[in-house]
Amino acid sequence: MAKKIAEKASSSEVKKVSIKHLKTFKNASGADVEVVDWQDTKPVDEAISQAEAELARVEAKVIELKADIVEYKKIKG
Repeated sequence: MAKKIAEKASSSEVKKVSIKHLKTFKNASGADVEVVDWQDTKPVDEAISQAEAELARVEAKVIELKADIVEYKKIKG
């Protein structure tokens, strides 16, 4: 799912981001059309922390998958 991230104007000293979660569909002509599935607003520091945590989870999963591939190739010969 794609995202559109932008700075959100805020009256407080805490900077915020607006995150639009997008979905892509085909219109009647067959052209891709992006629509907003849902929108979220959060402090930028929280957004950074969450993105870094997600990156760590993805990196751990990549390492696990690479180990799986090594084992599969051993079995294949």
